[in-house]
Amino acid sequence: MTAYKAPLDDLRFALFDVLGAEPVLTSLQGGEAHGRDLLDAVLEEAGRLSEQLLAPTNAPADAEGCQFDKATGKVTTPASFKEAFRQFAEGGWTGLTNPEQYGGQALPGVLGTATTEIFQSGNLAWSLYPLLSEGATHAMEQHGEEWQRELYMKPIVAGRWTGTMCLTEPQAGSDLGLLKTRAVPGEADANGRPTWKISGTKIFISAGEHDLTENIVHLVLARLPDAPEGSRGISMFIVPKFKLDADGKPGERNSVAAGAIEHKMGIHACSTCVMNFDGAEGYLIGKPHKGLAAMFTMMNAARLSVGVQGLALAERALQNSLNYARERLQSRSLSGPKFPDKPADNLLVQPDVRRMLLTQRAFVEGSRALVLCTALQTDIEHRATDEAARQKAGELVAFLIPIAKGMTTELAQECTKEALQIYGGHGYIAENGMEQFVRDARIITLYEGTTGIQAADLLGRKILQLQGVGFKHFLEEISAFCQQHADTASLKAFIGPLAVATRNWSDLTVALAQRIQGNPEELGAAATDYLYYSGYVTLAYLWARSVLAAENGTQSAAFKQAKRDTAAFYFSRLLPRTLAHQAAIEAGVASVPAID
Repeated sequence: MTAYKAPLDDLRFALFDVLGAEPVLTSLQGGEAHGRDLLDAVLEEAGRLSEQLLAPTNAPADAEGCQFDKATGKVTTPASFKEAFRQFAEGGWTGLTNPEQYGGQALPGVLGTATTEIFQSGNLAWSLYPLLSEGATHAMEQHGEEWQRELYMKPIVAGRWTGTMCLTEPQAGSDLGLLKTRAVPGEADANGRPTWKISGTKIFISAGEHDLTENIVHLVLARLPDAPEGSRGISMFIVPKFKLDADGKPGERNSVAAGAIEHKMGIHACSTCVMNFDGAEGYLIGKPHKGLAAMFTMMNAARLSVGVQGLALAERALQNSLNYARERLQSRSLSGPKFPDKPADNLLVQPDVRRMLLTQRAFVEGSRALVLCTALQTDIEHRATDEAARQKAGELVAFLIPIAKGMTTELAQECTKEALQIYGGHGYIAENGMEQFVRDARIITLYEGTTGIQAADLLGRKILQLQGVGFKHFLEEISAFCQQHADTASLKAFIGPLAVATRNWSDLTVALAQRIQGNPEELGAAATDYLYYSGYVTLAYLWARSVLAAENGTQSAAFKQAKRDTAAFYFSRLLPRTLAHQAAIEAGVASVPAID
């Protein structure tokens, strides 16, 4: 059984000291009350809920898993999940960032990201049930009609229902242009609204069927009869598990059901379903053939949330491997006994164990700053009073999302692996909890698009198609930081390497873009290494900002020294990985020969 303590000090430090979130949030539309006292209180309560309610269910729920009744199509979740969801909904957490007019609390998105980390560290599988509901409500808010928001969004915000995102099909994974699900006109409903009959099969649908709420609202991609081929011919539909009666209450069962639940490598307590739509009644959301726009509203939110999943798993793995290293007595220090009154020294005297712990800490705290930075820009994009500020923030978000998702989930693989290594053979034993984190972390590099897809999005779309507009904003920000603090004594060891890495990043991007113009295959050969390169430089910038914030903060001397030490470790041991990725990029597509 693993322990969990919400890292409130580090969350507050990243939010308020590193990112300076308070003055930003209070300056936004509707943000006058979003000061530190309120945000602190929400973080405290989220920590209590996760530590006391969610974290104890993590291992038992993984062992219990979900049960599927093939005869009825019903899914039974682990025994502890219903009560946890009830308390979560009653506490208002399901509508934390939604508009007040639909029953939400209209709190900042960056606070939602912070609390999501806390809940996901407590129990990642449980947290997936309400997770996609947030994306579904945002899609309805931005693309739906008012009656759809009243009937379908409000109950999700209230926590009475949940939402899903139904995209993938057996023959159409990330290539949505291949999807075959069809929508044909149906009869008007009792209120005279046009309906559609949806038929097809979707796979990998998280929380597609469960027993936690009275209804489930599926947002489904399908093709109209006159749809053009490819991704331009996709529409989105609201398809409820239970149809609504004249009073808007769940009534007759719709023709949608789970055909199976996937037997996954990890996250066993979340029902990942095969969903069969057999002429299910649904409503068009948004305009015909414009479903991708609504889908990407959900997808971007989901991609950031999946990045947070990587952070959440890595945080809990770090906490437990650090505790184990402090307590485990084994062997002696290479330079002689450090605890001569004990039968052996603890693991912390071993440099390689400290290397593994510092690697975890550097990636966990750097990833936290990255996802919160991205979320804060999302708040600016949606609620800044200045149009130019909103546009710039949106361009930054578009650039940072693939890094925040792709890099953070990949680093979670390394962090959970190092945590298991510290436990040695005991890490392989289920009762100690490490192997679950390793299993759970494996899937998140695939959720909402593989790392290769994030890399292709970063290089192919955000750099080439959009001419690197967000990238330029970010480079300007880092360069300005380096110039401003060139003579800051506490940053002397960091500014020089950061400035060099940033210039190299810019030069490498220009050279790569020129090569891709000559041979488009160069994009595919370089994209993943380019994502890693971008991620390591981004984390270096955020670590330099963290050192500056610690020096200027009011935290304890030990807290500040930990930030200095971890940043120094990152710059000396982890940032140099960019050299290997640069070499791989420069090797080009010729180094990836065709396979017969």
